[in-house]
Amino acid sequence: MVEERTTCVVVGGGPAGMVLGLLLARAGIAVTVLEKHADFLRDFRGDTVHPSTIQLLDELGLGERFARLPQSRLSQIAFPVGDGESVVVGDFRRLSAPFPYVAMVPQWDLLNLLADAAAEEPGFSLRMNTEVTGLLRDGHTVRGVTYRDPDGRAGELRADLTVGCDGRWSVARRAAGLVPVEYPVPIDAWWFRLPLLPGDDVAALAPAAAPGRFAVPIPRTDYFQIAYVARKGTDAAIRARGVAAFRRDIAELIPWAADRVDSLASMDEVKHLDVRLNRLPRWHRDGLLCIGDAAHAMSPVGGVGINLAVQDAVAAATLLAGPLKAGKLTPAVLASVRARRLLPTVAAQRLQRLLHRVLVTPILDGRRAGPPRPVLSALRRVPALSVVPAYLIGVGLRPEHAPSFARR
Repeated sequence: MVEERTTCVVVGGGPAGMVLGLLLARAGIAVTVLEKHADFLRDFRGDTVHPSTIQLLDELGLGERFARLPQSRLSQIAFPVGDGESVVVGDFRRLSAPFPYVAMVPQWDLLNLLADAAAEEPGFSLRMNTEVTGLLRDGHTVRGVTYRDPDGRAGELRADLTVGCDGRWSVARRAAGLVPVEYPVPIDAWWFRLPLLPGDDVAALAPAAAPGRFAVPIPRTDYFQIAYVARKGTDAAIRARGVAAFRRDIAELIPWAADRVDSLASMDEVKHLDVRLNRLPRWHRDGLLCIGDAAHAMSPVGGVGINLAVQDAVAAATLLAGPLKAGKLTPAVLASVRARRLLPTVAAQRLQRLLHRVLVTPILDGRRAGPPRPVLSALRRVPALSVVPAYLIGVGLRPEHAPSFARR
């Protein structure tokens, strides 16, 4: 068995893991990121890069590289209200931010950018196709991980700190005995693509709602990524009806897409997301910290999951870099990450639960075809109110900024 050592091992090479690895490496800390997949090429991952995350990338000296990535930019969220009219419910252009838009970027491009930047730091190592299988312990203290390398060989990587960034089904979290509190979620989501044609509006997000159905067409550089939302537990029934029935449903819900639904060849192209909303009461054990989806799984409503995960990573690097370098990492220091990130996490999850209750569920029940009328009336009378949803989605209650040691 191969036995090695590093200062920090990060489990999972998603947005939180790659940002954390980059920041700690720029602090001069030896950090190894273990990613179980052979590459980052996976469809229908969270691809929204919010204004606060774009600003972070700019602070890290990566703004120009990010701007060169293929991307579409969303400046508004607008709900159709009939007769060809729509009401803007979130206007990112009203934000006092250097990047007042949401960039839609394939997540693999963002992760490759972060990996390339981190590779420039001498203390950084990224190991692909390396699956973490468990934790190493010394009494009650986590001392690293066990893993399986690309050739199937077992190994041990000892570390002063292990960080679980491996998503809502986190192996690190489960091995540590950390159990999240689950909140009821009434919905699941189904993702698929439809062609983008000349003349399509790619600057606004326009959800399509009808009694019993709800969809969000997300414009990308050369296609629409569609989120179809329905009741939790209905995946088998939706698939049993077949692709022809599914195409009809989409054409009725999104009339402008009726001329392109035939591009959906089979239900194999429709990917099901089992939506979860949960949060760990405690994000750490001695020697271990969980952040991002490993600490708090988010609903896709609002698309804030990546934003929160990245900000968790920035907060963790800011708080932990000094103690790690000094060899003075304590459980109290690890607990300080949760203390710093708890308010924005709880606020985002409560907002999502509220939107499930007052927006999504009434639509799926057939009681309404859009946001509550008082909300739409208020936004019509005072359009400036659209900055509030834009801020909550695009920036959040406690935006994190790059620590001085990581800026370039």
